[in-house]
Amino acid sequence: MSDVRVAGGTLAVATWGNPDHGLPVLAIHGITASHLAWAEVAARHDGPIVAPDLRGRGGSSELPGPYGMVAHAEDCVAVLDALGIERATVVGHSMGGFVASVLTQRHPDRVHRLVLVDGGAPLAAPPGDGPADLDTLLGPAVRRLSMRFGTRAEYRDFWRRHPAFAEWTPAIESYVDYDLTGAEPELRSRVSHAAVRDDFLDLHVGAAPRDAYAALDPETLFLRAERGLFDEPVPLYPDPDAVALRVRTVPDSNHYTILFGPAGARAVADALAP
Repeated sequence: MSDVRVAGGTLAVATWGNPDHGLPVLAIHGITASHLAWAEVAARHDGPIVAPDLRGRGGSSELPGPYGMVAHAEDCVAVLDALGIERATVVGHSMGGFVASVLTQRHPDRVHRLVLVDGGAPLAAPPGDGPADLDTLLGPAVRRLSMRFGTRAEYRDFWRRHPAFAEWTPAIESYVDYDLTGAEPELRSRVSHAAVRDDFLDLHVGAAPRDAYAALDPETLFLRAERGLFDEPVPLYPDPDAVALRVRTVPDSNHYTILFGPAGARAVADALAP
């Protein structure tokens, strides 16, 4: 782990692999996640992976706004600058796909290749006015932000009940444990609700992610989970033709296990290979 200076403070950044071994990968996580979303992919990737905790999440949770895809993209460029990386393969999962697309449009000289993982293409407009529907659309991932937990075991049990995490693994447990802050019996998630709210609205209705998607090369690889956010049969992107990119559906994966499951992590790692 290292800290990178950005507007308002420092961004926590994880690095896996030998930095001198091949072209670096910049990996950008989802809306309530952290760098540890990429641990299983990194274990299968033959080369360096750099993954920041985005502003308002994980070790970067105290960073203030403004949030939004442009702010996150500029933070990611600051990470590349700080680590002396001229160009990287950029991969984004879920909301990270929108950040990655905006980064690619604004700084094409820094991107060797772009890979999107179940995110980055337009989503159906949320019902209502947005923030009130966060709990409905994102479920436990956002519901936990207003909750308190007596012990780490209690927080793990909360996540074990998530239908997408039916197969519990050490990587998932580490990811869940890293998200906690505070002291027993007042443990809470480190994720900023304000960051999630602002980013949720931006990725759905913001001009920057929409314009960045329109500018993508249609040969951009889009890895699509076979199942949805809650492991339901209907995936987040039900119509691959509507994505208008080079879509590859990853069997035996949902929106989370496309990173955490063996089949999903292997597929993502293979897509990042030179």
